Amino acid sequence: MIYCVEDDTNIRELVVYTLETTGFSTQGFPDGKSFFQALNQELPELVLLDIMLPDEVGLTILKKLRASARTQDLPVIMLTAKGTEYDKVIGLDSGADDYIAKPFGMMELISRIKAVLRRAAPKADTTELASHGITLDVERYRVTAESEPVTLTFKEFELLRYLMENEGIVLTRDKILETIWGYDFDGETRTVDVHIRSLRQKLGDCGQAIATVRGVGYRFGDAK
Repeated sequence: MIYCVEDDTNIRELVVYTLETTGFSTQGFPDGKSFFQALNQELPELVLLDIMLPDEVGLTILKKLRASARTQDLPVIMLTAKGTEYDKVIGLDSGADDYIAKPFGMMELISRIKAVLRRAAPKADTTELASHGITLDVERYRVTAESEPVTLTFKEFELLRYLMENEGIVLTRDKILETIWGYDFDGETRTVDVHIRSLRQKLGDCGQAIATVRGVGYRFGDAK
């Protein structure tokens, strides 16, 4: 089940119709109140969330979802008329899994939804990563640096996990964007640099394990 929270009736009905014909069970809501009422009854696989809503803005709704243990991992794609880099970064850093600016094509929307659902699917992989004094516990969502706990945002955690899973391999900024944020949004790679800088600061001396490969991207640990 996919929930679409969109106050524009035409857009909401088009999205619901398109997803239904593509094989997704979908339900539309015109505002946050009706969305939360349905959420109390059934937890969807993914939420399409508009920013500008009549009762409360989408970013407020997103923060509520991320603050609840029941919905903190619920995939959310923001749908909005706002398309500046600042708005994208704010939405993504607030916990959105992807961001699509209006107007958008239905085929693009379906592709984005499938990509987010693939990333959200349970993975049978290593539950703990440890290297260069850093330990990352995937199941408990905990990170320590030299045995000291480190508090990371959702994106920072996923970024560190991706780097550690590919230790010794150079990852380009575009590849990091595609993997962690879901797609390369027009080469706007500064958000990667900002998150790397924040990671290094929070990890202290252990942050030196994240190396900058000039003109390319980043690498965790020594080159293979």
